[in-house]
Amino acid sequence: MGEDLMEEQIGSYADSNSKGKVYFVGAGPGDKELLTLKAKRLIEQADVIVYSGSLLNPEILAYAKNGALLYDASSMSREEIYSVLKDSALKGRITVRLHDGDPSLYSASREQIDALAMDGIEVEIVPGISALFAAAARLKTELTLPGVTQSVIITRAEFRTPVPERESIRELAKHRCTMTFYLSVHLIQDIVKELIAAGYGEDTPIAVVYRATWGDEKVVVGTLGDIVEKVRDARINKTAVIIVGDVVKPRGYEFSRVYDAGFTHTYRSASRVGRIEEI
Repeated sequence: MGEDLMEEQIGSYADSNSKGKVYFVGAGPGDKELLTLKAKRLIEQADVIVYSGSLLNPEILAYAKNGALLYDASSMSREEIYSVLKDSALKGRITVRLHDGDPSLYSASREQIDALAMDGIEVEIVPGISALFAAAARLKTELTLPGVTQSVIITRAEFRTPVPERESIRELAKHRCTMTFYLSVHLIQDIVKELIAAGYGEDTPIAVVYRATWGDEKVVVGTLGDIVEKVRDARINKTAVIIVGDVVKPRGYEFSRVYDAGFTHTYRSASRVGRIEEI
């Protein structure tokens, strides 16, 4: 959209001398019904929306009001995105930077937030459901299971953007907890190679969830021994989350102690529970 046209459209709004706020809003994994109420409200109220066009479900933009200015960030540079956010906020417009998933993960939002702060522009972050949690929901599993693991590692494989050596797959794999990978399905063969080299067995469960909650979602479950071929057969090479570990297909696990009849905590006495059960 040309600058002249942008100014003409912005000029049609009620003028304001006060600075607006920029909202960094998580749009969730894809399904529009997984928007938070706050995210939906802000999209409906926004005068300007900068969105991740290559990753966002276009149905979500249907909530935008008539006359809102929409910018697809997938075709814009960092400087162009920032210019729209800054100029819109300085004109007092309700401005939304709409990120797929949650803005706290692989969104490049911090660099924009810091720049806005330096220009005295207020920012608010509205969290969204990450694709990882949508993928776990599709698998009907918990990422943490008593007796299996109580930790989750979120990372990505190294390719064009370097990863610190201390965060290499082999180093992280030493923890033997649930490992999850964003932005890495095109490197699935390298990931499997590194995990096996780190001591994982070829029978280790692994899942790849493509476009979780979208209409064309694909869920591929296998082992380190066969997942590369399965992913290749499914023709998945982008927009997927990888989950590795026994939580994918647990061989066994312990029940949570929180709901154990013999476990006392702030809201329940073990002895009282015992007496109720006897009645």
